[in-house]
Amino acid sequence: MIAAVLAALVLSIKRVPFPTWQETKKLLLVSAGVVAGFPFFSSWAMERVPATHGAVIIALLPLATAGAAIFFSGERPTRKYWISSAIACVTILVYAISSGFGALQWADLALLGAVISAAIGYAVGGELSKTMGGWQVISWSLIFAFPFLVVPLSGPLLADLKQATWPVWIGFGYISVISMFLGFFAWYHGLAIGGVSKVSQIQYLQPFLSIIAAWLLLSEPLTLGAVLSAVIVVLAVAKGRKASIQQKA
Repeated sequence: MIAAVLAALVLSIKRVPFPTWQETKKLLLVSAGVVAGFPFFSSWAMERVPATHGAVIIALLPLATAGAAIFFSGERPTRKYWISSAIACVTILVYAISSGFGALQWADLALLGAVISAAIGYAVGGELSKTMGGWQVISWSLIFAFPFLVVPLSGPLLADLKQATWPVWIGFGYISVISMFLGFFAWYHGLAIGGVSKVSQIQYLQPFLSIIAAWLLLSEPLTLGAVLSAVIVVLAVAKGRKASIQQKA
């Protein structure tokens, strides 16, 4: 909701015209995926599992995004792309199993819902950014979601924030301004100029960046296996980024 207010200010200052009906339909998909679906499912899950556990499941997001790009954007990654993606994905899964990943639980299903939501939002938003610009895509998506969020969430949110400590306020501010707003400017711009499938491979680095952040901020363990796995994933991503992506006519 905070990001939506910022988006409204930016759009009004820039005097951006209202999207067309065709753009609006796609923006509603983006809104459902990255403004509502991913934050809700991932937050619900992360209350129930460690940050490192959630990071491993979210590692499926690049493959899901590539699949969504095939359906929504007509992109056709080559065999080289899929091989590098498979190496990165298998490396992450092997790391998860070897580090005591444990049995699947309801939180994992929520994380899978988050993966699917984000993949659709990334694929549609990345394609739409080619004509609208990434900052407009996320701004309008936030505004379209605002009416559905403000009534059920504003009351409980204000009640919780009254009791919040300063670390909670810092985290809330970071998620509102950076993760949910400014970060998407760069992300959708990258998807637009580099292609959804190819750029989505960068997300393979996310689990290990999350593990490092969990180590620094939450005192969760950082192991040699995580470091070695991260190196393999980085090499696979570097190789996959050189693969060509065909566009369906």
